[in-house]
Amino acid sequence: MSNLRLKLSAPRIAAAPAHRMRLGQHLVAAGIIGPDDLLHGLALQRRIDAPLGEILAAEGLVSPDDVVKALARQYGVQPVDLTRSPSDPRLSRQIPVALCLQFGAVPWLELGDRLLVATGRPGDFAQFCTALGERGEALILVIADPQQVLTQIGRLYVTELAHQAATRVPAAESCRNWGAQQGKRRYSTIGLLGTIVALLVLFPSAVLSLMLIWATLTLLMTSGLKGAALWASLAFARSSPIPSKPEDLAGFRLPRVSILVPLLHEKEIAQELIARLSRLTYPKSLLEVVLVLEESDHITRRTIARTQLPGWINVIEVPNAGALKTKPRALNYALDFCRGNIIGVWDAEDAPEPDQIEQVVTRFQNAPENVACLQGVLDFYNSRSNWMARCFAIEYATWWRVILPGIARLGLVVPLGGTTLFFRRDILQNLGAWDAHNVTEDADLGLRLARHGYVTELLPTTTYEEANCRPWLWVRQRSRWLKGYLVTWSVHMRRPRALLKDLGLLRFLGVQAIFLATFSQFALAPLLWSLWLSFFGLYHPVTDWLGPPMMTAIFTLFILSELLNLGVSCLAVSKRGHRHLLPWVITLPLYFALGAVAAAKALYELHRRPHFWDKTAHGQTLPHTDARAKTPPKTLPRAGPLPASAGS
Repeated sequence: MSNLRLKLSAPRIAAAPAHRMRLGQHLVAAGIIGPDDLLHGLALQRRIDAPLGEILAAEGLVSPDDVVKALARQYGVQPVDLTRSPSDPRLSRQIPVALCLQFGAVPWLELGDRLLVATGRPGDFAQFCTALGERGEALILVIADPQQVLTQIGRLYVTELAHQAATRVPAAESCRNWGAQQGKRRYSTIGLLGTIVALLVLFPSAVLSLMLIWATLTLLMTSGLKGAALWASLAFARSSPIPSKPEDLAGFRLPRVSILVPLLHEKEIAQELIARLSRLTYPKSLLEVVLVLEESDHITRRTIARTQLPGWINVIEVPNAGALKTKPRALNYALDFCRGNIIGVWDAEDAPEPDQIEQVVTRFQNAPENVACLQGVLDFYNSRSNWMARCFAIEYATWWRVILPGIARLGLVVPLGGTTLFFRRDILQNLGAWDAHNVTEDADLGLRLARHGYVTELLPTTTYEEANCRPWLWVRQRSRWLKGYLVTWSVHMRRPRALLKDLGLLRFLGVQAIFLATFSQFALAPLLWSLWLSFFGLYHPVTDWLGPPMMTAIFTLFILSELLNLGVSCLAVSKRGHRHLLPWVITLPLYFALGAVAAAKALYELHRRPHFWDKTAHGQTLPHTDARAKTPPKTLPRAGPLPASAGS
C-alpha cells in the first residue's frame, strides 16, 4: 500500500477533455476488440438498457479488468483492484451506505483531506458528489470493478445492512415482536390447553360439538372459496398473449432483471442449477442471477467454490449477524446489492421455462403501474417418483391451474408462492420487501401488496421444481406453511377494522378463508373423519348435543366437499402433461391425512419456535426429463454496420 500512497500522493479530480474518446474507442485503440465487435455491442445497446462495457463482457468479448482499465483511461483516473487493495474499514462513517448502494460507490482510501472513492459507474460520480453536499467537493474518483465495489460495501457496512435486512418491514406489519411475547404467550397457551382438557373430561360432548361446528363452518368457507374459484376459472378463462417471438420485445429497451436464488445446505444441486439457468434466453448482459448464501453455511460455500460460475451469476454471502437465519432475511440483504429494475425469486431446485424472463418483461411493460407482482405457475419434474410425489403434483396442479387463477379473477388477495415471483423493484422496496421473521414471507407479502392497493397477476409461464416425496420431509414443509399462515393471519388481524377498510368486505372474507379456515381444516380434520363412526351406526359423543338433522347436514357437507375436491383435482390434471396423474386423484384423502400431523407440529412450534425455518430438503430425486426444459438457448444475432458511434 506504501507504493500506492506515493503514486496517489497528489491526487487530482477527474477532469477528462470535453471531447474525450468513448469507451468503445479506447477498447478498439488498445486492440482488445475489433470494429465488428464494437458494432455488435452498440447494436445490442440499442435494445437493452445496460452500459457498453457490461454488454461486451457478457458477450465474452472483453474481461471485467479490460473494462476497468478502459474506463480509467477514458476518465483520466487511477484503476484499482479492490481485492488486492481493499477499502479502509475506518471509512464506513464517511459516506452513508444508502448512497453507496444507490450509486455503486465505496470509500476506498483517505489522503489528507481528500477521500478516494471507487466506483464502476464513473458517469454517475458527479451526481454522487452532489448528493453528499460539501463533503462531495473533497472526493477523488478511482475506477474499480462493480462487483468488487459491492463486495467492499458489504464488508464496510455489514452490521448496518444485516440489521436493515431483519427490520425492513414496519413493526406494525411484521411478526418480529412475536418472540418478545413468547414467555407470556406460553403461559397463556398452557392455561388454555389445560382448560380445554378439563372441559373435555367434564363435558366431552359439548366441547367436541363446538369444535365440530367450527370445523363445519371453516369447511363451508374453504369449499365456498374453492367452488367460487372453480366457477371463475371456467367462466372467465381466457388466454393471455405469450411473448414467444423476439419481435414481441421490440419497441422498448429491455430492462435489467435480477433473480435471487437463496441456497442453504445445498451440496447436490449447484451444477444442475447452473445448467438449468443457462438455458434462459434473456440477454445475459441484462440478467443478474444472485446466489444468496449464509456466511455460516460452509456446505454450500464449498459447493459453490468448486463450481465455475458464468459472469452473469454472482454470489452474495449474508453475514452471520444475529440469531435469525431465514430465507426472507437473506432475500432482504441481497436485495440491496441487486442492480435490476425487476426483482425475481427462484428456488434452488427450480427449472424455469427458457423464455420466462421475456414474458415477465413484456407483461410489466404493458401492464398498469399498479401491477406490482407477477406470479408464475409451479409444477414438478419428478411427479412419477412415487405415490406421494404424484399426490403432491395433483395438489399443485389443482392450486396453480384452477384455484389460484380463480382467486385472481375474483379479485381476491393472491397468496404468493415462494418462487417464480417477479416484482417492480421500487414498489417492493417501498413496502419494506419481505418480513424477515415470517416463515411464509411470500403469502404475507401478497397480502401486504393488496392492502397497499397493488395488484398481483398470474403469468402463464411454468417453473418446474422438485416435489417433496418423503413423508416426514413433507410434514416438516407443510408445518412451516401452516405455521406461517396462522402467523400471517394473526399479524394482519391485529386491527381487523383496518384490514377490512384496506381490502373491502369480499377480500376480507377471502383472507379468513385462505388463512384461518385452511389452518383450521388441517387441525380439525381428524374430528371430521370421526363422523364416519356415526355413519356406520357407532356411538359418537357429538350426537348427545347435535340432533340427527344437524348431523345429516354436516355429513352431507363433508361428502359434497370431498366430491368437490376430487372433481376440481380431476379437472386440473385432465390436460396433456398431467393425465398420468388421473388414477391417483382418488387417493388424495389418504395423502392429506399427514396434514393433521403437520398442523399439530405447527401449533407446537408456533409457541416454542415461531421464527424457526424448517428448511425443505432438495436433491431427493433426479429431475424428470422434460422436452420444455431442453429448449436450447437463443442468442441475439450479430448486427451489420451502424452509424458511427463508440458508446458511452
